[in-house]
Amino acid sequence: MLYLILSIIGSVSVGVLFKILKNYNINIFLIILINYIVTSFLSYYIFDVDLTKIPNNLPFSTILALGFLLPTIFLAQYYSIKNTGIIKTDIAQRLSLLIPILSSIFLFKEQFNTTRYVALTIGLIAIYFILNKASLKEKKSNNFLIPLVSVFIGFGVIDIFFKKLALYSAMPYKSSLFFVFATALLFTSFYCIFFERKEVIKLSKSTLFGGVSVGILNFINIFFYLKAHSAFTENPTIVFAGMNFGVILLGTLIGYLFFNEKLNRMNVIGLLLALIAIVLLMISL
Repeated sequence: MLYLILSIIGSVSVGVLFKILKNYNINIFLIILINYIVTSFLSYYIFDVDLTKIPNNLPFSTILALGFLLPTIFLAQYYSIKNTGIIKTDIAQRLSLLIPILSSIFLFKEQFNTTRYVALTIGLIAIYFILNKASLKEKKSNNFLIPLVSVFIGFGVIDIFFKKLALYSAMPYKSSLFFVFATALLFTSFYCIFFERKEVIKLSKSTLFGGVSVGILNFINIFFYLKAHSAFTENPTIVFAGMNFGVILLGTLIGYLFFNEKLNRMNVIGLLLALIAIVLLMISL
């Protein structure tokens, strides 16, 4: 469970950092690019990746899919927040939990017990309560559907591919992680060239600091997420749901304590329900 907790802390820390960085003059494409330079560097040197010992059956399709999806979902999330607002985007991201849960049943053939069903039900109710705000009337745009759906599908599918990567046995997932980050770096470089082709790219101190910091935190998040999947090989729902509920719980508390975000009665009930759901998931093992 320690791996899952560390992954949750890494994920929430990235969100907190983005909240801080939005007050500075940053370039989102450069942030993502520097992030994957850092994660590639860390995974290569920390895990001592040997490029001469790559197995013939390396899961290229999984690595390619993750390398494409990771930077793409960053951009989809950014444009979804820009066009539809942070609340609806957050809802889409959290409800994406339904995709990996269904995959646990039909793809990974996980056996559910009654306690786990109850935990998931309470957790989904908790999501509704926590994300319930006084109003969902944020930004209106005719371009809201594509980025919003992309966030919902993207986060859900990424979870499934990370689970598949954790199950790959011919090469340690630590080494596989380097290839994922390196592929993500290639796609991000392409995005920078394509989207910023008319602009002069300026690297500010805040962008450099943000990119390096996001890279370190993102590395921690994904590395321990994979370790959690390896630890709970037969119980992927524990990781999928525990991660989601934990991020919501910790993220909401940090927002309330440090960013003066308001909590209504339904939000407080949701936090308690999320905590109950996490406890039940642990009991269901």
